[in-house]
Amino acid sequence: MERGIIGDVEMDFERCYRAVDSRDQRFDGWFYTGVTSTGIYCRPSCPATTPKRQNVRFFPSAAAAQGAGLRACRRCRPDAAPGSPHWDVRADVVGRAMRLIADGVVDRDGVPGLAARLGYTERHLHRMLRAEMGAGPLALARAQRAQTARILIETTGLGMAEIAFAAGFGSVRQFNDTVREVYGVAPSELRSARGRRQAPVGAGTITLRLAYRPPLHARALLDFLSVRALPGVEEVRDGTYHRGLRLPHGAGEVALTPADGHVAATLRLADLRDLAPAVARCRRLLDLDADPVAIDATLAADPALAPAVAAEPGIRVPRAVDGFELAVRAIIGQQVSVTSARTTLTRLLAARVDHEVVVDDAGVSRQQLHDQRGGLRGFPTAEELLEVPDEGFGMPVGRRETVRALARAVAGGELDLASGGDREETARRLLALPGIGPWTAGYLAMRAFGDPDVLLPTDLAVRRGAAALGLPDTSKTLDAYAERWRPWRSYATIRLWRAA
Repeated sequence: MERGIIGDVEMDFERCYRAVDSRDQRFDGWFYTGVTSTGIYCRPSCPATTPKRQNVRFFPSAAAAQGAGLRACRRCRPDAAPGSPHWDVRADVVGRAMRLIADGVVDRDGVPGLAARLGYTERHLHRMLRAEMGAGPLALARAQRAQTARILIETTGLGMAEIAFAAGFGSVRQFNDTVREVYGVAPSELRSARGRRQAPVGAGTITLRLAYRPPLHARALLDFLSVRALPGVEEVRDGTYHRGLRLPHGAGEVALTPADGHVAATLRLADLRDLAPAVARCRRLLDLDADPVAIDATLAADPALAPAVAAEPGIRVPRAVDGFELAVRAIIGQQVSVTSARTTLTRLLAARVDHEVVVDDAGVSRQQLHDQRGGLRGFPTAEELLEVPDEGFGMPVGRRETVRALARAVAGGELDLASGGDREETARRLLALPGIGPWTAGYLAMRAFGDPDVLLPTDLAVRRGAAALGLPDTSKTLDAYAERWRPWRSYATIRLWRAA
């Protein structure tokens, strides 16, 4: 059995085997089951006959199972399981590394780039990942490349050479060898087995399913995103969330439709190398790697929250695809209503497009510019917002200068708002900026960095929600009361907002 971590304890054979024997879907993504008699690895819920104990090994990651010479089960498709909620929320170096690897940092910058982002030597980083994940950063990135390649093989009509480079492989030979090793067949056989499918709309369009652990309260997610949707950037229409993306190699758009057991995703990418980071950001946005059963069990233990949990199981924390975007939204949303913040942000985005027209497209109207580009666009970068003139901000001077200070810090590399950033260091640097206080830092910790244990006791809507549920509704008393909700206070915060 590979050494690894499940929750806060070292992996235990009996606990893991019971999960496999009962085909418990809640453990999919927590660990992987290796069957030595067949040479395959599966997710815990695999419908195949439960293997004998003497033929089983458990692994903390797909990469660790692959490193042991096992191939992925073609029946349960373990590479399509939800990610581990443990690594998704942890703030330590290993958790940060896993999020950065998922976002494609190793493919873009190599292991030296990953180590530099984390502030550790390559050797020490490898040792930490190997100890907890059973594989080093290269092996973890390789497992992700294999999954990306499988998606492209099965859902597009691209040639194998195009897929190899889009998935991040250095050569076609490396691509062929990896696919054979991980899936036990050649890439062409993998395509034939699933049936040849052409890209639905055209080059760069990919459809796939994003798995999650049930239950998922999809309406709560869509409600939250809908009332905050910014024209030209995002919209909710007919039960589907659409938004523009800024990705490492170019622009993209995504349409996300919650369904039974998965979220259907249609991605349009300018560069297919952005598939893995786009998927990672969409999963993060909808909090798809959470463990709702564990979260709801803790919150339902409070009689005041129990009815709400029973009525709406599976509430998630709507997160973010772009840390800088969320930080700007948080600053503009300080001490104002959601509607007012959305109006201000809409004016700011319009001013940005007007500025682009003047600088880049003299004589072209904003509507003409939008028609030329088509579709939804990603939120402006820090550098782009710094170009907007003062009158384009449409907000008090103090708040405008806070947004500018934030943009300068991000553009200058002094502030890292990516999901793999150091939460404590980021919070310290945020609080050092003029106009940013604990509410803004906490809001970002919850939604941008995935901290599961954030309460916003000074938030007016949180206190109104608390009062509606018969809970203490002053900041101090609510903060003390909420200790019983640890370590899931972020999810309690979402429920209080809904109660308000």
